[in-house]
Amino acid sequence: MQFSEQWLRSWVNPALTTAELSDLLTMAGLEVEEVSAAAPAFSGVVIGEVKECVKHENADRLRVTKVDVGAGELVQIVCGAPNVAVGVRVPCALPGAILPGDFKIKPTKMRGVESGGMLCSGKELGVPEDVDGLMLLPADAPVGQNIRDYLGLDDALFTLKITPNRADSLSLRGIAREVAALTGAELKPVAIEAVAPSIDDVRSVKIAAREACGRYLGRVVKGVNAAAATPAWMRQRLERSGLRSISAIVDITNYILLEQGQPMHAFDLAKIQGGITVRMARAGENLLCLNEKTVELKDSHLVIADDAKALAMGGIMGGEESGVTEASTDIFLESAFFAPAAIAGKARELGFGSDSSFRYERGVDFQLQREAIERATRLVLDICGGAAGPVVEEVAELPARKAVTLRTSRVAKVLGVALSSQQIAGILGRLGLAFTLADEVFTVQAPSFRFDIEIEEDLIEEVARVYGYNAIPADAPRSGMRMLAQPEELRPVDQLRHLLAARDYQEVVSYAFVDERWERDFAGNDDPVRLQNPIASQMSVMRSTLIGGLVDVLAGNINRKQPRVRVFEAARVFFKAEEGFDQPEKVACLAWGPRLPEQWGSKAERVDFFDVKADVEAVLHPALAEYRKASHPAFHPGRCAEVLVDGKAVGFIGELHPQWVQAYDLSSAPVLFELDLAVATARSRIKARPVSKFQAVRRDLALVVDEQVSVAQLMAAFAMQRAQIVTDIALFDVYRGKGVAEGKKSLAFSVLMQDNSRTLTDEEVEPAVQALLEAVSGLGAQLRV
Repeated sequence: MQFSEQWLRSWVNPALTTAELSDLLTMAGLEVEEVSAAAPAFSGVVIGEVKECVKHENADRLRVTKVDVGAGELVQIVCGAPNVAVGVRVPCALPGAILPGDFKIKPTKMRGVESGGMLCSGKELGVPEDVDGLMLLPADAPVGQNIRDYLGLDDALFTLKITPNRADSLSLRGIAREVAALTGAELKPVAIEAVAPSIDDVRSVKIAAREACGRYLGRVVKGVNAAAATPAWMRQRLERSGLRSISAIVDITNYILLEQGQPMHAFDLAKIQGGITVRMARAGENLLCLNEKTVELKDSHLVIADDAKALAMGGIMGGEESGVTEASTDIFLESAFFAPAAIAGKARELGFGSDSSFRYERGVDFQLQREAIERATRLVLDICGGAAGPVVEEVAELPARKAVTLRTSRVAKVLGVALSSQQIAGILGRLGLAFTLADEVFTVQAPSFRFDIEIEEDLIEEVARVYGYNAIPADAPRSGMRMLAQPEELRPVDQLRHLLAARDYQEVVSYAFVDERWERDFAGNDDPVRLQNPIASQMSVMRSTLIGGLVDVLAGNINRKQPRVRVFEAARVFFKAEEGFDQPEKVACLAWGPRLPEQWGSKAERVDFFDVKADVEAVLHPALAEYRKASHPAFHPGRCAEVLVDGKAVGFIGELHPQWVQAYDLSSAPVLFELDLAVATARSRIKARPVSKFQAVRRDLALVVDEQVSVAQLMAAFAMQRAQIVTDIALFDVYRGKGVAEGKKSLAFSVLMQDNSRTLTDEEVEPAVQALLEAVSGLGAQLRV
């Protein structure tokens, strides 16, 4: 919303500077985006009248003029403008004047003739006009007056960023009302009086779409001069509000839009067949709009129609075929209230909007239409002449304004300021909010122009705005604060991050919004959590795995020729649940490239499954991880394992599936794992135990088993029969070859046994070893001879 400060001060003139007024509006919620000058700085330019004008004796295109500048003597000025003539009044820059661009005017000679100044065009003064040549001023422009004062160039243009809930501030009337409420300055609105009809001509009005159009008024004005010139004061206010002057009738409707906040439209009466009906569009109807675009209307579009066809799109744009032209002599003025729900979204759907749709979809004062049509009628009669008929009005369903309760105690609790009922009553009164007060409770009736007041908090916000946000003290909180105890069984996530960083991983942070293809590829998820309004087409669903983000990071690094990548992420993932959504946290790591950075001390070897398996065990420590063969959409079918803790599956580890290695253009397969963060941060309570002073006993067991028997199965069997003196069992060798039958393998385990109170004897050791052998006999394990 852009407007002229001088125009605003004609409505309300507080004792504030431009900067102070800007700050006041911003702090009241009407953010001022920009304050700019209406014209660039210049000085020494007055209004002059050309008294004489003769051809220059040495130049065909120059004229020698004598100009009255109100100084008693005529000033000789040489001018080359094509429109200079005797009797015209124009801006005249006298010697010593400084024009925009720091252009200084001095007495000079032009082709041998003295010139004591310069006659100026609008472009030279920084106020461009359509006229080719000098800026021509009205015949009554006072000679000798400073041009800045005459044209009101010492004006500031305010550009406001109005939030969608404050449609009442999209007009001079609304902004002036706000300034008056904030400052207490007198509000001097334009006096609007009903125009008495001088003819009986009317057109019938009918509202068929009663929920979409709450009120419709129309008036016939005959005998107008549509080619009349728009007054300079109106043209100036329109231009300083960012609107281009088009024609007198159109300019008047635009002026009412800016001044009162009521969109209006004028039809050529000769192009209307019969009466006016406000209805929903019919299938197959088309409309050529004023922007020269033809719209194929749908039954969701509201139209203004006559007995034959649609004339305009209600609340959005008029039709070209029924529009007013300079040849029009009779017009039909409309002023209507359209429900915001009927207009909202339509401009976006059509691909174009208008100042009218911008206001209607936010909410226009539904009691303003009669005042607006009376004001527009008076301007039409004063500028274009003619005779007006009576106003025809049809009222359908208008918005209901329910009362809102405001408690004085609630204001104090929310704002932290104890305002009295009298103070609150004064603020509500200045805002134009009607109320009753009983027992410190206000019952407020929101006015027709405030669509944003629906609950108590809306009124509290209004009180805060007018009272002044700066006046509300910023008290420091006085609540007691103490550190919460950290459970011993819970490891901080930051500690996990430090552990992974110490193991040469770098943390990454990726979007929780991902490409739907990632979910299918890496999670086998055909029904992900979808976003209703995604920020981009490739971010349309919520991730259920962190693997896609890590692979994307890897691909980016490979494209930038990074030879080695080790990254991790700890973040939340999202699943659909029976009721709502499940949002567990995961930790995932990816390793790709050489096991170690390039160096002279070791040969380059690719990172493999067992390197990353060591990282998994470090993350889960002190819990013991178990592994079993598994399948997962993201992993290589034969190189994937499920990770278990206490028999419960907590994640997966493996190489990336060759299909995705090829699809995502990776040079080789990375090794990844993904675990539940809750398991990775959990740890058992620490139990202290003494260190034995006695020597440990070691026995090595070389067991021959079938190829399909896993180490995990043997370790699980050992755990079932493990004697108390057995402190550790570890695999230290795997052998296949001579001495071991085909289809078999030899697994060698070291068994450590120790007691805290004595040295163990063979009588204690042998039974413990036998118990372990019996435990694995069920798996077909035999001691290797």
